[in-house]
Amino acid sequence: MLKEAESAWRTIRVDPEPSGFGAEITGLDLSRPLDKEQLAEVKAAWAAHAVVRFPDQPLSLEELEAFTLQIGAFGHDPFIKPMAGHPNVLELRREPDEKATNFGAGWHSDWSFQPQPPAGTILHAQVVPPVGGDTLFCDCARAYEALSPTMKRMLAALTAIHSAGRAYGTKGVFARETEARTMQIIVSEEADKTHPHPLVRTHPVTGRKALFVSPVYTVGIEGMTPKESAAVLGFLFQHMTQEGFVYRHRWAPNMLLMWDNRCTMHLAEGGYDGHLRVMHRTTVAGDTPV
Repeated sequence: MLKEAESAWRTIRVDPEPSGFGAEITGLDLSRPLDKEQLAEVKAAWAAHAVVRFPDQPLSLEELEAFTLQIGAFGHDPFIKPMAGHPNVLELRREPDEKATNFGAGWHSDWSFQPQPPAGTILHAQVVPPVGGDTLFCDCARAYEALSPTMKRMLAALTAIHSAGRAYGTKGVFARETEARTMQIIVSEEADKTHPHPLVRTHPVTGRKALFVSPVYTVGIEGMTPKESAAVLGFLFQHMTQEGFVYRHRWAPNMLLMWDNRCTMHLAEGGYDGHLRVMHRTTVAGDTPV
């Protein structure tokens, strides 16, 4: 990995995690447009490591938006009211006195219930609490690769059913919430709709196959009974979130994190009651999973 950091990149420095899942990128200023070679290397490092962090990057909202557009077009963020004047930026804010569960507390891949889920999510740290607030990621590509050939053959033919109903639907978690929340969540009948995707998807850049299911947004498997679906999905969720497939991200102020929704799941930990936490988030448009 040290060899990669020192010699594989011409315009940036890339320091991967020991597993290769997750990396730190330094040697560039995200407040300015990246040149063609820098941008190509950032995208290549992102494809190689799935979750990449850029420390010490103070950015205005406009600079965050401009960087996002260098990676790709904005994705569509439903069910959450965006920031005033910035329709493509969500502020993930939790005040010190809030009692509601922290946002993103279950394993998921962002907006996987959409016909074309976002390729990436970008999160920029504004206020980082002194305790808690880590984000956990699991490597859905390595998790797939670790399965037996027999299991892979079975999963290849399956279609997973995705829905936002458990979270944002009329009977979902947020509809039943009783504690006040700073973030403005939009409960909607639209969230109760379902959309099918291949249970195993192929990454359009790397060609690697990855499991594309999550406990929050995957509600069943096409052609299976609820009990059968629960058995298969339950096994996969337990398998995917094994410690060996998980990268724990610890935040620092002005850190920008970009992750690939096509081959990862993530979970936001709490543990910072009594402290303010503020993040700004954008999404990068994706394509139809195949």
